[in-house]
Amino acid sequence: MIGSPFLAGRDRYERVMEGWVDNTHDAAFTHTVRITDPDGGVEVGLVCTPSPGYEVQAASARALSGVDPAIAADLAGLAGTRMVGGFTKRLAELCGTRPGAGLFVDAGIEVARLARQVTKLPASATAGLDPEDALACWRLDTTGWVDLPDSCFTYSEAGRALFGTRPVTTPMVAALYSPPPGARQIFTRKKVARLVLSGRRLHLFHSMHDNVHGFDLHYELDVDRGIVVAADSVTSRLPYAGICSEPQGKIRSLLDQPVDALLRKRIQTSIGGSAGCAQLYDLTSDLLKLLSIPSP
Repeated sequence: MIGSPFLAGRDRYERVMEGWVDNTHDAAFTHTVRITDPDGGVEVGLVCTPSPGYEVQAASARALSGVDPAIAADLAGLAGTRMVGGFTKRLAELCGTRPGAGLFVDAGIEVARLARQVTKLPASATAGLDPEDALACWRLDTTGWVDLPDSCFTYSEAGRALFGTRPVTTPMVAALYSPPPGARQIFTRKKVARLVLSGRRLHLFHSMHDNVHGFDLHYELDVDRGIVVAADSVTSRLPYAGICSEPQGKIRSLLDQPVDALLRKRIQTSIGGSAGCAQLYDLTSDLLKLLSIPSP
């Protein structure tokens, strides 16, 4: 039977993440993430270099409520770590299994995601940028973030080929590529994950709204049969509407899927990967991490 440790003693659980990016250094950003739920709250701030380095230069954290404050002090040990493969493992090593460790780890992961939303290109690269020229923004993306090619459909060859064949609009602006010195909150993001148990159905909700994304996801699980019986989403904002829109229908591939220990692996290709949507994958994967799934 499908359940969640976060629903112990209650039929509703909500987790809120708020994150923002400040252009505080000539060669680095300060990324701040705050996560709160009914049991605790944490805040993590990392000074990091942009792509391709993604290196943590300084780390600070705060225990807001319900967590072990010693973890916050230990996260200073992230300095010198790169936010690439192995970063989650390093976070887990520093946090251990102390109360609130999971919130601190998740906050660090969200910082790494924020780091993929802003970069530091020379001002000359964005001089005269036409905000209606979606292809020009796409080219800046693939210049500013080395890990974007084939990270999703939009940054695949198939996605690139759609420019010029249909209307494509973008909310991208020059400040995300060449932010003014000292600019605050050049990128802001809010995510809300919610679990609601209603009879023998478990509803999973996840929303994400920021400068360039607007996602509202809903899954419904039959807790007795352990399958997905509803899967839908609304995308109110996309980096490249008309191209990012293409893989959004993949969410329906989860219908009738068994919610088992391998589901998170299966969605890497069914809704993620070079033919899918990285944000749809992350939002879904994060919901699945909140569940307790029985072993086969």
